[in-house]
Amino acid sequence: MIAVDFALDIAFKQVSKSRLPEVDFNHLPFGKIMTDHMFVADYDGQEWKDLRIVPFANMSISPANLTLHYGQTIFEGLKAYKTDAGEVLVFRPDQNVKRLNKSAIRMYMPEIPEEIFLGGLRELLSVDREWVPTTSGSSLYIRPLMFATDEYVGLNASKTYRFIIMCSPVGAYYNKPVKVKVETHFTRAVEGGIGYAKTAGNYAASMLPTQLAVEEGYDQLIWTDGKEHKYVEEAGSMNLMFVINNKLVTASTGDSILDGITRKSVIQIAKEMGMPIEERKLAINELIEGVKSGALQEAFGAGTAATIAHIIQIGYEGIRYELPAVETRTFSNAVYKEMENLKYGRIADLRGWMMTI
Repeated sequence: MIAVDFALDIAFKQVSKSRLPEVDFNHLPFGKIMTDHMFVADYDGQEWKDLRIVPFANMSISPANLTLHYGQTIFEGLKAYKTDAGEVLVFRPDQNVKRLNKSAIRMYMPEIPEEIFLGGLRELLSVDREWVPTTSGSSLYIRPLMFATDEYVGLNASKTYRFIIMCSPVGAYYNKPVKVKVETHFTRAVEGGIGYAKTAGNYAASMLPTQLAVEEGYDQLIWTDGKEHKYVEEAGSMNLMFVINNKLVTASTGDSILDGITRKSVIQIAKEMGMPIEERKLAINELIEGVKSGALQEAFGAGTAATIAHIIQIGYEGIRYELPAVETRTFSNAVYKEMENLKYGRIADLRGWMMTI
């Protein structure tokens, strides 16, 4: 269990009227409904200060705000769950603050102290704990966000920043297995770039290629390496993992691939299950040959929003390859069940992954 015993001076302004009664928790769109409050902290060029929980509301910013012009912004994504006993559990938030700070360093932004991230999250969820859904397959999606707040149009790093944590009750991100297309023209990231950072520009650049794939009947892309377009990297919303000849195969993380928290959790569970693991380059040709020969037994995406998203079709060079039925996938189904049981408190947290509110 993740202990959070920081003593923080956090101001609190309660919303005048909760929007909770207006929410239909049986029909939750992803990311469109926000909870009553948000946590906010400001960086003045020297330190993080003015920690506060305030009603979720619009903010006023200058048209000259540096983020709008030069994209100095980073974010994270994690989830909270409610157990049958009414406890609120958060999945591996200590890993999110580490990754946020890795992104901050790359984007030349100040790191957020762990005690502010975890302490602010704890207090915010304590205030809005009734927003954590209890309906099947639902959770509270948590979005930490940091962005530049200097006001001038000039290509320099900002001196001031704002950090926000906001939350949204959500249903499933994917409500069915997904179809993916191998992208060999557009490039998501390259060595030496910012592909491993959770920064807005990475996602903005993916929107056109993804939409083109959607128009062809796919749900997501398999991004390939930026140099040769020969090797599997990741999908837009998740890391990619494959079971080939009874081995778990996934691309190694690096400059161009996000270090997914769900990804590393799957790998740890796989090790505990005795599953051989290969973190290596996986050629698209090897992947397609695996589909044809039957060596490819399972394919899935791993991410906070998607958790485990089964891939049932891969499109490559105009051909659509069908993958084995989801019901036959022993490994990914077992991992999904293990993670869901842990997140909802149905099994003991022997790995120390959960933070209790």
